[in-house]
Amino acid sequence: MLLFAGRVISDSSSSASRIFAAASRNPFTISGSRFQVRAMAGSASQPFKKIQIQRDDTTFDAYVVGKEDAPGIVVLQEWWGVDFEIKNHAVKISQLGPGFKALIPDLYRGKVGLDVAEAQHLMDGLDWQGAVKDIQASVNWLKTNGSSKAGVTGFCMGGALSIASSVLVPEVDAVVAFYGVPSSQLADPAQAKAPVQAHFGELDNFVGFSDVTAAKALEEKLKASGIPYEVHIYPGNAHAFMNRSPEGVKRRKGMGLPDEDEASAELAWSRFTTWMTRYLSA
Repeated sequence: MLLFAGRVISDSSSSASRIFAAASRNPFTISGSRFQVRAMAGSASQPFKKIQIQRDDTTFDAYVVGKEDAPGIVVLQEWWGVDFEIKNHAVKISQLGPGFKALIPDLYRGKVGLDVAEAQHLMDGLDWQGAVKDIQASVNWLKTNGSSKAGVTGFCMGGALSIASSVLVPEVDAVVAFYGVPSSQLADPAQAKAPVQAHFGELDNFVGFSDVTAAKALEEKLKASGIPYEVHIYPGNAHAFMNRSPEGVKRRKGMGLPDEDEASAELAWSRFTTWMTRYLSA
C-alpha cells in the first residue's frame, strides 16, 4: 500500500519532503522569512509540564498535559514543529471523553518553522527512524508514569509517523492518524499491530501522501493487516482541516487552503474519542 503513491518516498527526511515541496509550489506559498528556524519560546508554559526523555544516546524535551493516571496519548507534530496548533490539539485531547494524558515529543529538538520554507527545511533534516525511537521512548515514559495504556496520534508528518508506530513500536495500544501515510520503506501498514483509525480530507492535494488515493490505498493495507481499522474521508475538506484555532485558520488561508466547517473537525474528534477510549481503557 502506501508507497507514497507512484513516487516512492524513502524514510530519509529529504525524500519524504519532496511530496510537500511539489505541493507547496502552488497552494503552499507564504511570504515571509527564509529558513529563519527559531527556537521554541515559552513551550513549557501552562498548562504543560516540560519533561526530558532519554533514549539511546540522546535526550529530548516533551510537553505533558492531563491527569496523571489517565490513559496516555503521544501527540505528534505537523511539519511546523511543536507550535501553537499541536499544543492546542494536545490540550483538547487531554479534555476529551474520560480524559487523557497527552505528551508531545519535540522531534525537532526545539526548532519551529514559521513559514513553509522553514518547515520544509526542518523536515528535510528529520531522522525518521530516530523519530520512531522518540515515539517509542515517549510511549514507554507514559506507561511508567501512570498510564496503563498508551496510544499515538499525529497530524500531517505526525500522522505518517503515528501509522509507522503501529508497525514499529510494539508498546503502542492504538493509533489515530490525520492526513499522512508513511513511506513503504519506513513502515508497511499491512504489518500494523495496533488498531488504526485514519482521517483524510476529500480535497487534500498531497498526492500519494494524504490525498484520497493514498487514503484508499492505506485502507487496503490495513485490511490486509487483520487489525481493527477505520478510514474516514471528509467531503469538502482539504489538508490540515483539524486546525481550527484562529491562528491556524489564518495560516491555512494564507496557504490557499479553504476554511472548512467546524462540524467536520468535531466529527473527527468524536470518532477519535470513541476509538481511543475503546482501546486505551484498562
